[in-house]
Amino acid sequence: MRQREFNLVTTSNSEIVLQVRARGRRVLRNPVANRGTAFTHEQRAELALSGLLPSEVSTLDEQVRRTYAQYSRSPSPLAKYIYLSQLRDRNEVLFYRVLSEHLEEMLPIVYTPTIGEAIERFSHEYVGQRGLFLSIDHPELVEQSLINYELDGDDVDLVVVTDSEGILGIGDQGIGGIQIALGKLGVYTAAAGIHPRRAVPIVLDVGTDNLGLLHSGVYLGERHARVRGPRYDEFIDEFVTAVKRQFPHAMLHWEDFGAGNAHRILHRYSDQVCTFNDDIQGTAAVVLAAVLAAVRLTGVPLAQHRVVIYGAGTAGVGIADIIRESMVRAGLDADDCYQPFYAFNRRGLIVEDSRGVRDFQRPYARTRAEVDGWQVANPHAITLQEVVEAAQPTILIGTSAQTGAFSRPVVTAMAAGCERPIILPLSNPTSRSEANPADLLEWTDGRALIATGSPYGTIRHDGVYHTIAQANNALIFPGLGLGVSVVRARRVSDEMIHAAAAALAGLVNEYRPGASLLPAMSDLRLVAAAVALAVARTAEEQGLARTPMTDPINDIYQRMWKPEYPRLEVLPVEDE
Repeated sequence: MRQREFNLVTTSNSEIVLQVRARGRRVLRNPVANRGTAFTHEQRAELALSGLLPSEVSTLDEQVRRTYAQYSRSPSPLAKYIYLSQLRDRNEVLFYRVLSEHLEEMLPIVYTPTIGEAIERFSHEYVGQRGLFLSIDHPELVEQSLINYELDGDDVDLVVVTDSEGILGIGDQGIGGIQIALGKLGVYTAAAGIHPRRAVPIVLDVGTDNLGLLHSGVYLGERHARVRGPRYDEFIDEFVTAVKRQFPHAMLHWEDFGAGNAHRILHRYSDQVCTFNDDIQGTAAVVLAAVLAAVRLTGVPLAQHRVVIYGAGTAGVGIADIIRESMVRAGLDADDCYQPFYAFNRRGLIVEDSRGVRDFQRPYARTRAEVDGWQVANPHAITLQEVVEAAQPTILIGTSAQTGAFSRPVVTAMAAGCERPIILPLSNPTSRSEANPADLLEWTDGRALIATGSPYGTIRHDGVYHTIAQANNALIFPGLGLGVSVVRARRVSDEMIHAAAAALAGLVNEYRPGASLLPAMSDLRLVAAAVALAVARTAEEQGLARTPMTDPINDIYQRMWKPEYPRLEVLPVEDE
């Protein structure tokens, strides 16, 4: 069997070594092996690189400074994204070192919101791409495609997969969704130290209903409408079976699946494989952490709060589910566990006889008898204002992408019914946010406890500086993936998700007036470690760990890869 030209191995003392059989330009073209001007003169001689690089030998820190200066000169967010993508494909260590040192600044570039534009432009800007493209028209190639990625089963901790139907706020984007899988993996590495060669990004090409893509002369995906029904389910099943066989220790991370499939797929496979849906569980966990921190400030037990979910889609219902489960844990009677929730779809409050209600939304439907006693203009399209006035909620959560939905009348009505209203306008980007935090503070006389989906920074109101928490999934999913990989968990349980949220909330010191309800994005490395520790310990307690920890703190710390050039081991060139 032909030996690999490049191979990463980990020694018994956890040192990563890069074994290299290639020579010359093949070394410079490989992003794992290439270190550009940082190759020493001795390494250049051994690897036949003499004359292929400038004479000066740079340190990694010097390369970072030069690279960051070039990045800073890029004229637009998309240009910055393309620059970083090309850097990643040229020199992987340098890319992650730059990203790690400027993570808070670059996160909106490599992740939301800029990645949305990169996804839309994928076929136009295609210059070669990492990741796997699996077509529903060729299911017989799924397993061979996984094999072609040239990673052994023990080498993979994560598989991030999307079918691109529910990308961010821009919907069906066909195979362009591979960019969201790559973006997620970039955050896994920068925040939690998941080695980039232990993760596989995948897009499932099941067609697209995006007419613009279908009629585009440059679209690179399958040119037909999105496949649904039994054929789609069979393809997903074949994919999961192949992943289990090829990467038996990997966590399967589902990303940006449509509302009609996300909950169904997660529930179908959650007892079969180690699987996680970030839109449902990751979003829910980070929002729960913000809610737990806010609830501590109100002094009112969680089980006594009333919650409006404005936008009960995949993310909204996931948030409702995890808060409901936490209420039951906090003492709410299980028979009444849906009673504190008021959920909205496009037609208004979800009532038992509402039209267009999905199966996963139905448990949150209110009874017709209850709402018949309210003062409403149209009993079949009950508005947010009417619900706030009738139900007097204490927690208002927006996942609707409806700009300004949390209007002044809505917010003032809510604030009239509780001392510290908890208001979370979570929709991205800022142009789609349900409210601006500055307005929320003004309309509630500074009493609102706020977390948002987009970054807003610090807002001064009545002499107090309020740091607005950003409920970004990056506060949860990197640490979750790290914790799962350290103990090689068999499953991702509800208890592990709750442990992640509790660990995140425990990092917050919310007792200073105006303090953030969540840690800062600049602390992602610390956050990931704390979340990983809680997740791994919970997996052990539940008997889900294949590899129990021996020294938990050190086990987590040592597993977090740092972007540094590995020691090179130059091997003889294989005979042709």
